Amino acid sequence: MTAPKTVIGNSAVMAAGTIVSRFSGLIRSILLAAALGTGGHADLFNIANTIPNMLYILLAGGVFNAVLVPQLIRAMKNDADGGEAYTNRIITLAGLFLAGVTAVLVIAAPWVMALYLDGGHAGAERESVVDFARYCLPQVFFYGMFVLVGQVLNARGRFGPMMWAPIANNIISMVVLVAYLVVFGPSSTGAYSSGEELVLGLGSTLGIAAQFLILVPYLKQAGFTYRPRFDFRGSGLGHTLKLGIWTVLFVIVNQIAYTVVVRLASGGTADGADGTGYTIYSGAFLLTMVPHGIVTVSLATAVLPTLSASAADGRPADLARTLSDTLRTSLAFIVPFTMLLPLLSHDIARVVWGYGAAADSYDDYAPTVALFAPGILFFTVHYLMLRGFYALERTRTVFWVQCVIAVVNIALAVALVAATNADFTAPALALAYAGAYGVGACGSYVLLRHLLGGLQTPRLVRFLIRVVIAGGGAAVAAYAVARGFDALVGTGDGLVSSVLFLALVAAVDGLVFLVLARVMHIREVNELVETVSRRLPVPRRG
Repeated sequence: MTAPKTVIGNSAVMAAGTIVSRFSGLIRSILLAAALGTGGHADLFNIANTIPNMLYILLAGGVFNAVLVPQLIRAMKNDADGGEAYTNRIITLAGLFLAGVTAVLVIAAPWVMALYLDGGHAGAERESVVDFARYCLPQVFFYGMFVLVGQVLNARGRFGPMMWAPIANNIISMVVLVAYLVVFGPSSTGAYSSGEELVLGLGSTLGIAAQFLILVPYLKQAGFTYRPRFDFRGSGLGHTLKLGIWTVLFVIVNQIAYTVVVRLASGGTADGADGTGYTIYSGAFLLTMVPHGIVTVSLATAVLPTLSASAADGRPADLARTLSDTLRTSLAFIVPFTMLLPLLSHDIARVVWGYGAAADSYDDYAPTVALFAPGILFFTVHYLMLRGFYALERTRTVFWVQCVIAVVNIALAVALVAATNADFTAPALALAYAGAYGVGACGSYVLLRHLLGGLQTPRLVRFLIRVVIAGGGAAVAAYAVARGFDALVGTGDGLVSSVLFLALVAAVDGLVFLVLARVMHIREVNELVETVSRRLPVPRRG
């Protein structure tokens, strides 16, 4: 049995939105590299623009994303008003908290940025980072409200809007970057002028605000009307916040590790060093996470209410079966992707980032992209196991697992960066990420299997053997075609040849994998292909 059809159906809606969102996000990444390059100049903006999301996750993201949906489901099932009052209190309390925290962060911008920057950034460059932070830190409020409202919609069965809304942010970002290129032109060195800071910083925040505001009308369509409520005592929020304490600790540990990564990455381009830094690390991570966002996040978001209901009703066997089905469905696509990615990394870098200010440095992305491949595979397993822990309200267990991951990530990152030079800073950090989540995936799987009394492990092992054989066969065929293409045409550094190479090799890999999946009876692949095929419009005869 694979993931239930209702889950696949809901996942398809979210995946469609995610595909468009990720594609528009990649276009944004292309424009960003074309405008700002890939080195220290780009890092100044990218670090400042990333910090709000990191701080939101640190302060509230874990609670909103993981703890909230199970609690909303319970309130909808158990409360006489269907969870209406509980949801109103949650939104009111969260809005007040986010507004207050955001105001404090904007005031404290210089000290906030000092946590994330290597000491090599000084003078005008550091001033630019702080100015960007003042424009970008209001995003903390809008990120929080976006996720909060999105999870309320998810709990009520409206999965699509949250996956489609980020497209608005990407469109606004693309318009801002095009305007920046027209007005200021591409540049890859030095600090920024006040006008450049205003356009990039304020434009980024407007995009996040739009992403949140688009969700608001869907609340009414989902049958919920927000009314502020301040009667927080005796309302059941204490239990939610108690669960949230461990999730907050989990996020703090995670963000400590990421802060170390950002500081190490910023050191790769500090003092004008011609190395690989945060822009390359984050850009490669964004690209390699596309399949995870399309497949795994969509499946996990759709299945979380089902997992929560199974846990609430005391049906651990159902929870284990649903989670195991979801894991296999996700890995059926993540495994072949990770086997193909290193082969395509150079040409992906050329097609995605080889423009404007990044035209001469795009190949710096290739090693980092390739080394993120195993990390995404391990992260997928760990990510889905966490959905099981959250459904069971075992947030303390999640915290301790994340402590292990953070310690391994920090230790590997520091050791690997110290052992290499600035050119390999980003690849070293990608390798540290893969090692940390390899440990985390194994640990979280073993612990959850123990809690649930099993996770259909023998079936998972048999499935993995088949999907690795199919993925390996497809990768071998793709490699043969790649070498033939190189011998006959030559890839070089041309954009057209890179696009043709990517299209041909990816098509061969995908076709061979699907054929082998059918021959080897990999049901998770075959059933999803059949589901998609039935949804495609078929022209009528006559």
